[in-house]
Amino acid sequence: MKKFTFKELARKILEEEKRPLTVEEIWKIALKKGYDKLCSSQGKTPWRTIGAQIYIDIRDNPNSTFVKIDSKPRKFFLKDLVSDAELKEIEEKERGKVEGPRKLRYSERDLHPFLTYFAYTSMMGVYTKTIYHEKSNKRKYSQWLHPDMVGVYFPIGEWKSEVIDFAKEIGFPSIILYSFEIKRELGFHNLRESFFQAVSNSSWANEGYLVAANIDKDDELKTEVKRLSAAFGIGIIELDIEDPDTSGIVLPAKHRGELDWDTINKLANDNPDFREFLKRIKIDLSSKEIRKEKYDEVFEREKLVGRIKK
Repeated sequence: MKKFTFKELARKILEEEKRPLTVEEIWKIALKKGYDKLCSSQGKTPWRTIGAQIYIDIRDNPNSTFVKIDSKPRKFFLKDLVSDAELKEIEEKERGKVEGPRKLRYSERDLHPFLTYFAYTSMMGVYTKTIYHEKSNKRKYSQWLHPDMVGVYFPIGEWKSEVIDFAKEIGFPSIILYSFEIKRELGFHNLRESFFQAVSNSSWANEGYLVAANIDKDDELKTEVKRLSAAFGIGIIELDIEDPDTSGIVLPAKHRGELDWDTINKLANDNPDFREFLKRIKIDLSSKEIRKEKYDEVFEREKLVGRIKK
């Protein structure tokens, strides 16, 4: 019998169940029906792999059959099983009644471990580093210069050693650098300031993201966020502090092939954390061995759940 990829497995189960499902539910049903034995590979956390493949398909494939359901926890469905009107109705049902304003009991830095976890598990191995603004030489301007966190993706493990060496010799960038601006919440009251802070803080990187744990579901806000993202190339990540595995990229960032070396130099001169981040990347690329302990710690999911409360 034909072996399934995780993406094919997800589609088959969604077609059979005819209802939105989380990636954990998809995998549990696969186990119940014995479909797991038809997968070409499994690994320790197959549901995460399913989620990652679906997210990538939605992001990179304009004809993707998958659709995200705006709910907590995050669920997925198939476009050909639902109309736009039905999809909206499903989302409203999944979300339940909209709650009134809530006092958020966490700080932006409380969200850093959640972003580190998401970047490593769902962005296919991105290592992050917190940039402490208070260490900067010019604190007055730090919020419009420094991102809250930075990240790096290495091809080590995917590329042959000779390919990495060749890329370095011809000046081809073999890494991807990320910039993350983190907010506790995102709504009309702080959208423009947060967005343009992210634009300012990410000009140096290949990809820049605005990250929040509580994004307003207002349709008008969604439209404005999409417009700003398309205009400036900033991506949006929504963190789920109750179920970290359902955090997701709401809008992908536009990838920039060229790095802004003048801003990188300014950041390195101004902030020791960013300077050490660059040094670490150089050492890891030269040795072709990533020292994970030199980056922000990736906590297990169990240690994140219940760490903070909304």
